[in-house]
Amino acid sequence: MRIIHAADCLVMPWKNGGGTTTEIAVAPQGASLNDFDWRISMAHVGQDGPFSSFPGIDRTLSVLAGSGITLAFGDGERVHLDRSSAPYPFAADRAVDGALVDGPIDDLNVMSRRGRWRHLVERLSGARSLTATEGLLVLVTRKGDWLVNDASLASGDSAILDAPGRVELVVSGSEVELYAIRLTPGA
Repeated sequence: MRIIHAADCLVMPWKNGGGTTTEIAVAPQGASLNDFDWRISMAHVGQDGPFSSFPGIDRTLSVLAGSGITLAFGDGERVHLDRSSAPYPFAADRAVDGALVDGPIDDLNVMSRRGRWRHLVERLSGARSLTATEGLLVLVTRKGDWLVNDASLASGDSAILDAPGRVELVVSGSEVELYAIRLTPGA
């Protein structure tokens, strides 16, 4: 298991000044935005605007903090996401504009390159067991302190686990939240 402490993550401002991105993990390590296989990051979105297009990439967006965002896709589809919404998957090469509902948001963004990797994102809020049968399991803590197979993760920390394997998640406190990201190689 590889632990990634929140304080060790790289924070990058957006070129347009509309927010920042905190990169949690990317594969291969050191890959750019043009050649990654998969990428997990958090963003602070401070203003309305278009999403960057990533040809051949699938994306899942989860709102972590703030009142929410409305996604307006070029084909007319509109989706409202807030803290209570399930993680929302969509093709990252679809034209989409984001309109903030009532001020800035923080989000979790998971992206994988079609044909090489696929991903599934789940929000968890309590102690449990998880089984990873193939690929990788990435855990991103959002609230509370977690014990992952006897390793401590504070709020904002992450862990990358190779499959196959079983993970025991133990929590302390009542306000806890974690995102489990399953990354599987192949189409």
